[in-house]
Amino acid sequence: MKKLALALLASASLAAHAAAPAMVSKGMLTGSNGMTLYTFDKDAGGKSACNGPCAANWPPLLAMDGDTASGDYSIVTRDDGKKQWALKGKPLYYWVKDQKPGDATGDGFNGVWHAAKP
Repeated sequence: MKKLALALLASASLAAHAAAPAMVSKGMLTGSNGMTLYTFDKDAGGKSACNGPCAANWPPLLAMDGDTASGDYSIVTRDDGKKQWALKGKPLYYWVKDQKPGDATGDGFNGVWHAAKP
């Protein structure tokens, strides 16, 4: 019985790491917390150009150790060495001014931030 429980736990853990890091809500991608995810036009070549103070306002959707990418999702390495989820090579971010799930106040910000679409 103990072996079965461990096998089920390991299987559930692997499934969780292989799951897509985002969901679709109202035509936009959201994190598991329901908050809108964004892309940044200045990101290029699968690399984040939003670091330091920029990342304080636009927190990256971080990947955890053991997460594995599949399909259109990939994991990129940030300048600080942390791992970040990307969709079709574009790193994904939250916006600190969104207050509740469904907010998309960062869409179009400065003409370079866009709500991520599937």
